[in-house]
Amino acid sequence: MSEPETQDARTSGRRLLGGVAGVLAALAGLGLAEGAAALLSGVTGPFLAVGNRMVDAAPGQLKDFAVEHFGTNDKPVLLGGIAAALLLITLVAGAVGVRRPRVGLGVFAVMSVVATVAMVTDRSATAGTGARLVPAVVLAVASLGGLHLMLAALRGVPAASTPGSTPAERSLDRRRFLLAAGAVTVGAVVGGALTRAYGGLAAAADRAGVRLPRPSTPAPPVPEGVEVGVKGVTPYLTSNADFYRVDTALKVPDVPLDTWTLRVHGMVDKELELTYDDLLARDLVERRITLTCVSNEVGGPYLGNATWLGVPVRELLAEAGVKDGADAVRSRSADDWTAGTPLDRLMDDQDEALVAIAMNGEPLPLKHGFPARLVTPGLYGYVSATKWLTELEVTRFSDFTAYWTNKGYDAQAPIKTSSRIDVPDSFARVKAGRVPVAGVAWSQTRGIEKVEVRIDGGPWQAARLGEADNKNTWRQWVFPWDAEPGNHRIEVRAEDGSGYTQTGARAPIAPDGSTGWHSVTVFVA
Repeated sequence: MSEPETQDARTSGRRLLGGVAGVLAALAGLGLAEGAAALLSGVTGPFLAVGNRMVDAAPGQLKDFAVEHFGTNDKPVLLGGIAAALLLITLVAGAVGVRRPRVGLGVFAVMSVVATVAMVTDRSATAGTGARLVPAVVLAVASLGGLHLMLAALRGVPAASTPGSTPAERSLDRRRFLLAAGAVTVGAVVGGALTRAYGGLAAAADRAGVRLPRPSTPAPPVPEGVEVGVKGVTPYLTSNADFYRVDTALKVPDVPLDTWTLRVHGMVDKELELTYDDLLARDLVERRITLTCVSNEVGGPYLGNATWLGVPVRELLAEAGVKDGADAVRSRSADDWTAGTPLDRLMDDQDEALVAIAMNGEPLPLKHGFPARLVTPGLYGYVSATKWLTELEVTRFSDFTAYWTNKGYDAQAPIKTSSRIDVPDSFARVKAGRVPVAGVAWSQTRGIEKVEVRIDGGPWQAARLGEADNKNTWRQWVFPWDAEPGNHRIEVRAEDGSGYTQTGARAPIAPDGSTGWHSVTVFVA
């Protein structure tokens, strides 16, 4: 092998090791910073802080795209994308840093600054600025220091006879590199261990210790016949494990009970500040209510029906005393997410909105809002169902905007009358003869009075409805179809209690919910 080829091989090998050094330094910095954040209360680590800032900065159209294409996997996809970008950037920075260390270290410095800004401004953090800066300092020192040590070893020292030699001509200090790489790797492992040991949610232990009182006003028994008895139809009551989750939190907020309060303030005569025990001590009511997310496309999965236990919001507002001129309530979550709800919907004594503390007979699951959340019948969740609830501010719509209205969504968003075919699936193959077509329909606060099905654009035919529970819950339905061989298109529409028939005009989820008839295509053999 010629001398130039040998030098090329050395250069290529050192660049590869430089890339490895960049990745190791980043892992050490992130690991130790995340570990430091786990040891501190109310501090978000750099990885999630950057992700949160990206979520907040993303336009509504990007959110719609993510939910449409990735569903409830949108958060793992985002975090995976951040991780992949970080891997690529640190790999390149380390490789370039072998010959140009200032460039490599400069890239790491810029990333540290970005992470620091994200941590200091993170809306989900509750600690002061000083505490938020601790993991930022750890990140900068560990990542920059680790990269500097490894790059210095890779650049080596010049031979005595060639003091002006280039890095490729210098001898690689292998021992020094291995020691530096080993130390950096230990840092990454220690950081990961700290995060694993202390990064759990303190609220989980609090939730496990909650003993729910009996409701003062229990929900009536579920009527017989709400289920139509068709395999594959969505169950009438959605289990906590299967209930949809759509929110902006990349990590479930940790809200321990000893630091949590619910504040009712704003345009009121008397501010209230309630602890969890205060809520437990009140007269609790139990209601079955179907929730729907505005992200639900026609025929989509983002709705569920549950039994909720809580305090009527109207009672809290009445106790605080609402002042004249108010028309809205801005709710705020523990991670500083906001929603605006029409005041009259929260004061309604027929369609009671709740500050809910339990779901299907158990304390709210952490991912569904423990310790408390809003549950408001008839409105899409982005204006009515704030999780990890900490504030109810009585105000006017003209005086504020909320998280999603800042991104172009309507300020008031009543749920639209809709229906869905659960069985058969689209593109299913079924046998000729009697085939049950079945699903669910919903129109919260109005109820469902009729569901109709049509085949291949023919006449609309009435389906059989399951028994009605209340006007704030969905209804199952079934249509017995005499299926003939061939390809067929099945459509469904619903009529609500006001006499309105669901429109077939297609509209996207933005700015106030999708519309259109759900349809499936099946092959009959």
